[in-house]
Amino acid sequence: MLLTVAVVAIVAGVAGVWLLPGTGDRAGTTTGDPAIAASIAGLPQRSVGVPPTMRLAEGQVPPTNRWFSGLVFPDEPQPVFPLPLSVAVRTDGLSLGLPEVRADDATIFGSHTPALDVPLGTSDLRVVAYDDLTVTVAMLAAGGAETGRLVITRGSPFVHYTATTAQDLTVGPQPLDADGTVVIRDGRYGVVTDGELTGSALSLPAGGSATFYAVPPDGDPAVFADAARVAVTGGSVTEDVAGDTVRSTLTYRTEGGDTIAGPMPGADAGCDPVGRFATVYGPMPVCHTSALTVGDPVLAPSGALDLSGVDDAGRAELATLVERDVAELTLDAADTYFGGKQLVRAATLMRLASDLGLEPTAQRVRDQLVPLLERWADPAGCAGRSTHCFVYDPVVRGMVGLESSFGSEEFNDHQFHYGYFLYAAALLGRDDPALVERIGPVVDLLAADVGSPVRTPEFPEYRAFDAFAGHSWASGFSPFGDGNNQESSSESVSAYNGLALWSELRGDTVQQDRAVAMLSREAASAMRHWVEPDLAAFPEFAHGVVGINWGGKRDHATWFSAEPSAILAIQLIPMSPVAEYLRGDPERIRENVAAATPTGYDVPYADSILMYLALADPDAAATAARALPDERIDDGNSRSYLTAWILAQR
Repeated sequence: MLLTVAVVAIVAGVAGVWLLPGTGDRAGTTTGDPAIAASIAGLPQRSVGVPPTMRLAEGQVPPTNRWFSGLVFPDEPQPVFPLPLSVAVRTDGLSLGLPEVRADDATIFGSHTPALDVPLGTSDLRVVAYDDLTVTVAMLAAGGAETGRLVITRGSPFVHYTATTAQDLTVGPQPLDADGTVVIRDGRYGVVTDGELTGSALSLPAGGSATFYAVPPDGDPAVFADAARVAVTGGSVTEDVAGDTVRSTLTYRTEGGDTIAGPMPGADAGCDPVGRFATVYGPMPVCHTSALTVGDPVLAPSGALDLSGVDDAGRAELATLVERDVAELTLDAADTYFGGKQLVRAATLMRLASDLGLEPTAQRVRDQLVPLLERWADPAGCAGRSTHCFVYDPVVRGMVGLESSFGSEEFNDHQFHYGYFLYAAALLGRDDPALVERIGPVVDLLAADVGSPVRTPEFPEYRAFDAFAGHSWASGFSPFGDGNNQESSSESVSAYNGLALWSELRGDTVQQDRAVAMLSREAASAMRHWVEPDLAAFPEFAHGVVGINWGGKRDHATWFSAEPSAILAIQLIPMSPVAEYLRGDPERIRENVAAATPTGYDVPYADSILMYLALADPDAAATAARALPDERIDDGNSRSYLTAWILAQR
């Protein structure tokens, strides 16, 4: 459903934004690129949606599309899911717990389950720092003075609190045992401190600290208590693309010594676990260490199908289809999602025509596409019209296209939308350096919006991508009790493919290297958590595919349709050439297709499903595709490209 919003002017001093000093960290704001700043200066600047109230410190770039966005933007702070814990930071304190994981036929549940409760006597909170692995939250008294800071860490069973002022707290809701632990709902929790802990009474001097923690069922409480005394102060993730592997190293910065942490379930860090926690993503082993390294296969960016194996009859069939599709080409969508999909549909037709030697046909498409892309990339476009243009939002700090759709004015789905623009621009600019220069200033801003390799005053570092999880989040402000979520893993993969191709054209090797790492990790996560997930821990879940992954649950569903075909297809579209990462277990592919098409292929998104089937059975896919009604071909696809994809798999 398209969302209609009012355009509002930005005025100085957005209501509700409290300014506190931030703290420095590896991912802190850096000096911006002068070229990016100049391009932004050439755009209209305003918010398309109503600017949100932000619980955010001065100097921090608004963290949209993050696992902890729910702490910053909603009217009330929402629970977050750093894994293995769930944590609710309230204005008056916090509660942490181990989610009680269970499943039914369509959902795996792991919502926040309050266990250890720590009232702090505060009345508000602000996020004062964040990096790849941690978020730091200042707790505020009624007058706005800071009373203490929380550090919540990804992959950690610990939440660390440092008192700014002396305070006496009561940890509950049940009395602690003599060793500082307590069993709540079959889970063991504990407190260690450099202050005084007497029963459940915790006294902290100014500068004193306490760590609240959970112990897994197979863990030694003494080992976890010792590690909890080592405070985590920040963290970083570095990615090294070497050979056929992306190695991601998660480094936890501590005050000295090792902590306990684990990688995302399903990722092997090669360390000896000291315990395993249950999560909605499966068992999560944790290790006594301060660094974890995981590996994923490198996925090379691609903008063209390999048609070298297509025989003369197949090429003749494709030529006929291309001529027909080009003759019927329509470019009338005005919003950034469907408009972007139409750009890619046309650009793939252009590339396909060129690869088949149909240069006059390719030129006809180019003659329509270039003016349209230049219209979108006109820096002053939104000064004079209400569609086919972009503005820069100086409050939330990012690009918003007009007209917006699916909540893009609230920074939802930016990688989905702008990935199409980046991919189309890369295909069009491949042999046209002059066009690249003309559209570059605006397209570079779209690239920075979704994939800036560093945090600058204008953009966050890789807006949607979660370096711990290895995949992206889609909901900008994340106003949900189950954390952030992502539905279309495939459109995130496609986005980073487009980003890598565009960065290569621009000669931006730093952004290109980061894009290849994000592309590779997103694709591996898509297979691991959406398309071919290991669901052995959830026998009640009756499906082989997950439609939406959240911080605190997983659904066999979509935001837009209950059709089984839609639930699979949203993990497939747009089936760009890079989508061969979906080539997993052939039998699993057949099972997924059969579950999505129980009554046959006359269903929504059947074109993408048949392209996916071609990775296991190209002959069956080709036969079914030739019989597919035209109305079953998605508006971002064409019969030409559908057929070419399938023939390329033979």
